[in-house]
Amino acid sequence: MQKAEEYYKQLVDNNFEESVKSAEIQQQYIKTYTARYHGYYVHTLYIPKMFTEEMAEYFNEISSVMYGILEKVIREYQSNAEYRKLFGFEERLEGLILRPNHYECALPIARIDIFFNEDDFSFKFCEFNADGSSAMNEDKELNQAIRLTSTYNEFIKKYNVRTFELFDSWVKAFKEIYKTYDRAVQNPYVAIADFFNGDISREFKAFKKAFEDSGIECEICEITDLKYENGKLLSPSGRHINAVYRRAVTCDIMRNYDRVLPFIRAAENNDVCLIGDFKTQVIHNKIVFKILHDDMTTAFLTDKEARFVKEHIPYTVSLTDEQVKAHDVLQSKDKWVIKPEDSYASKGVYAGVEGMTDEEWKKEVTENIDNHYLLQEYCEPYASVNIDITHDKNAKYKKYSNITGIYLYGGKMAGLYSRIAKNSIISTQYSEMSLPTVIVSEKRENPH
Repeated sequence: MQKAEEYYKQLVDNNFEESVKSAEIQQQYIKTYTARYHGYYVHTLYIPKMFTEEMAEYFNEISSVMYGILEKVIREYQSNAEYRKLFGFEERLEGLILRPNHYECALPIARIDIFFNEDDFSFKFCEFNADGSSAMNEDKELNQAIRLTSTYNEFIKKYNVRTFELFDSWVKAFKEIYKTYDRAVQNPYVAIADFFNGDISREFKAFKKAFEDSGIECEICEITDLKYENGKLLSPSGRHINAVYRRAVTCDIMRNYDRVLPFIRAAENNDVCLIGDFKTQVIHNKIVFKILHDDMTTAFLTDKEARFVKEHIPYTVSLTDEQVKAHDVLQSKDKWVIKPEDSYASKGVYAGVEGMTDEEWKKEVTENIDNHYLLQEYCEPYASVNIDITHDKNAKYKKYSNITGIYLYGGKMAGLYSRIAKNSIISTQYSEMSLPTVIVSEKRENPH
C-alpha cells in the first residue's frame, strides 16, 4: 500500500503546478455536483484513500463475522426477555422491535465503522449504523471528481484501480430481501422515507433512479406526510406503498412519534414491508458496545465470536459515578471518550484527548453521569499522509487520522467509505473530511 501512496505523492511533486490546477477542477466538480451535508459541501483532499485487494478481502471477512454476531444479538433480543432488560428501551420502542419477523434478513443495510491499522491489520470497531446509513453518494461523486485530476490519470497507467457501486447493488439486495416478505407482490411500489424538511439530497434521488432503472416505481416521501387508510399506506401523491426503504433513524421516529403514526400503524399491522424494520435499533443504539461484552451475550456466541468481540469491541460501560471513580476518569481524560447511547453524526461525543482542558472534560463528564451516556476506551486512529492543495496552494503534506466504513447490503460487504480528520477524533464536530475510496493493484508488465 505504501508503495502506491509514495508513487502518488511522487506524481504530485513532479507536476505540482498541474496538480494544483487539477485540484481546482476537482473542487469545482464537487461544488457543482455533490450534495450538502448539514449545509456544507463535502470537503476532501487531493490524494484518494487507497486499499489493496488483500485489505478489501480482509474487510469482507471481518465484516461478515461482525454481521453474524449482530444478527444473533437481534434474535436474542427478540426471544429473551431477560436480555432485553440490558438495553432499557422504552415500552413503545420495545413493542415495535418485538413485532413478528415478516422477512428473513434481520439487518438489511448497515455501515460498520472501524479504526483500521494499515501496517499490522489490527482494528477496533467505532460504530454500527443501520437504516440511516448514508454517504454512498459522497463516495460516488468524490470518485468522479478525482478522475478529473491529472495525477489520478497518470497513476492509473501503472496501477489497476477499482471502486464500489453502491446504488444498483442496494436495489438488488432490497429486491432479494423483499422476495422473502410474507405479503410480497409482483411489482411493489417503493417509498424512500425520511425526515426531509423540504431538503431532498442528491443521494436520495440517485437511489430513486436506481430503483426505477431496475423496473420498480419509487417515490421519495416525507415520512410525516404519509397517510394510512383502509389498510393501505399512502404516499403524498396518493399511491399505495408496498415497501419502504427506511432512512429515518429510529431515535428521530420515536421523538416524532405522534407525527408519524400512519407510518407506524401500517408497520404494526404489516400493511407495508419495512426495510429495515425497527429491530435494527438493537444494534444501532451504541449501548450494544457495552452489551457485547456482557456475559449474557458471550453465552450465545461461539468461542471464535467471543474472542472477536473481546479483541475488537472497545471496552464500554455506562457513564455512572461508580465507573468514573473506578477508572479515575476525571484524572485520565486522554484514555476515554464519552458518547450518548442513541445519537448519530457524532452529536454529543467528547474525547478527552481532543484539546479539552481538565476543567472542560470534568464538566462534560459530570453533567452526563446517569444521563444515558457511555464511557468508552479511546482508540488511536491510524494516521496517513495527504495534502490539501484542494483548498491551499501552499499546503504541505500532513498526517490525518483515518476511519473506514464498511457497507453491508443483505449481510454482504458492498463497499467502503473513508473519512479523515486533522484531529484524532473524526467527526463533523471537528475537522472531518471524506476521501474517494479506491482498491489498487499494480499492473503486471506485458512480456510481449
